[in-house]
Amino acid sequence: MTQLRSYQRAGVDAVFDFWAGGGENPLVEAATGTGKSVMVSTLTREVMERWPDMRVLMLVHVKELVQQNAQALLRSWPGAPVGINSAGLGRRDLRSPILFASIQSVYRQGRNLGPRDLILIDEAHLVPKAGDGMYRRLLDDLQQTVPDLRVAGFTATPYRLDSGRLDEGDDRLFSEIVFSYGIGQGIADGYLSSLVSKATDTTLDVSGVARRGGEFVAGALEAACDQDAITQAAVDELAHLGRDRRSWLLFAAGVKHAANLRDAVRARGIACEMVSGETPQGERDRIVRDFREGRLRCLTNCSVLTTGFDAPAVDLVAMLRPTLSVGLYVQIVGRGTRLASGKENCLILDYAGNVRRHGPVDAIEVRGKKDGSKPAAAEVTEVRAKECPSCSSLVALNTRVCTTCGHEWTREDAPKHDAVADAERAILSLAAPPWLEVSGLSFARHTKPGSPDSLRAEFHCGILTHRVWVCLEHGGRAAEKAAQWWRRMGGAEPVPATVEEGLERAEAELVWPHAIQARQAGKFWEIVGYRFAAGEGWSTRAVLNVEEAA
Repeated sequence: MTQLRSYQRAGVDAVFDFWAGGGENPLVEAATGTGKSVMVSTLTREVMERWPDMRVLMLVHVKELVQQNAQALLRSWPGAPVGINSAGLGRRDLRSPILFASIQSVYRQGRNLGPRDLILIDEAHLVPKAGDGMYRRLLDDLQQTVPDLRVAGFTATPYRLDSGRLDEGDDRLFSEIVFSYGIGQGIADGYLSSLVSKATDTTLDVSGVARRGGEFVAGALEAACDQDAITQAAVDELAHLGRDRRSWLLFAAGVKHAANLRDAVRARGIACEMVSGETPQGERDRIVRDFREGRLRCLTNCSVLTTGFDAPAVDLVAMLRPTLSVGLYVQIVGRGTRLASGKENCLILDYAGNVRRHGPVDAIEVRGKKDGSKPAAAEVTEVRAKECPSCSSLVALNTRVCTTCGHEWTREDAPKHDAVADAERAILSLAAPPWLEVSGLSFARHTKPGSPDSLRAEFHCGILTHRVWVCLEHGGRAAEKAAQWWRRMGGAEPVPATVEEGLERAEAELVWPHAIQARQAGKFWEIVGYRFAAGEGWSTRAVLNVEEAA
């Protein structure tokens, strides 16, 4: 059976708790790459265990997610009564108790699918707010048979591409967000790749581009972006900044723009292809497979790789597609957050001004109108991140102390409207602190009156010592975080239940990082990053101290 991460377990439990309290249609927010398919499969299995007569329909918009979600369920429940309905996969099952389907294949089949008590929707931000579209048509037909059917949604962006929240408005489908696990949390916990960015000299000017429905008009946007001088300058810069990166993913403003970017990259001797909605399915599958398997270093695209695309090795994302949509911005950046062997982080190059417009990706704020009407999209000249005058890092507007260099802003300071939106590390609200080489590691028992004992890990970095308190015996969220830390440091299962057991096992099991990142949190410091020597398999080399500490 699949071992759930603590947040995955918490997300599934939140859905059941919401239903137990009388709620109807919950929404789970989980960042790209954090394993929504595992949460979906666990929820499906446990629903069927509690109510064996339930009939479940799981909907997505691309065949890859149909297959991925079905396989996740079969891994945890090999005998599950699963069917698949997807033209792209060559399957047309209709009556299976658990049916995984692409919405394009079944939206006209509501009367043929039989009664469905629970609908699960992955990439739920694609469900329209108004009563139209494929999802709404199918749900309306299914409710004719089961009026009180329930819908649960999963998404990395709980707002539509026009910035409207999924849980707001009189005609919303989802009742409320019952659980959130964002990009910042995933990076801090070690489940997602860190993100960094560097300032680009080339910037796309969209100040005169018309807008409609909360987004740039497509044709006018491409005309502004697809200019040869800009393309050549951007690709020159891309080739320089990405010289040490192995897998580049470029987002273009149109089909011709994507093709021109591809040609410019090829002209510099780099293997590159492009995909768009016009690319034949077989050819698209081949190109994407070549990219995933490393035969292509670069892939350009127009509007087809923003959701449901999984290529963990991507370590450079270039935004040459300006957007007023916070959802599209987060989805684009999310393509680079998956972990992969040999990948230290993902470099985000923002030629489009999206970071300045929307703010750091882990500090997104979606603003809607109080009357429930359609929220306003971002403004072209809006500034939602500010540049540190000392080190050029970009941070959230409400930041008072720069986490990179310690510069302090006064309350009278205002963000500069000519701020460089893509300055180094701008893509995250908390800029990454420097790496400190670890010269020694030790462990001890820590006691505190009125609390259970904890395991104290001390990382010695020259004259500095940074500590982590691992609360193995505390229970609840503290114990979950202790288990995450133990696994992240290479510890074996099961996680120690006591401090004594942790001390006995630490030297043999835990891997000694050769560098850490530490960030100040109030009066104390917390370790926020670990770097391990690739392929060396270092042991802790720790001196274990089991004496009680005050």
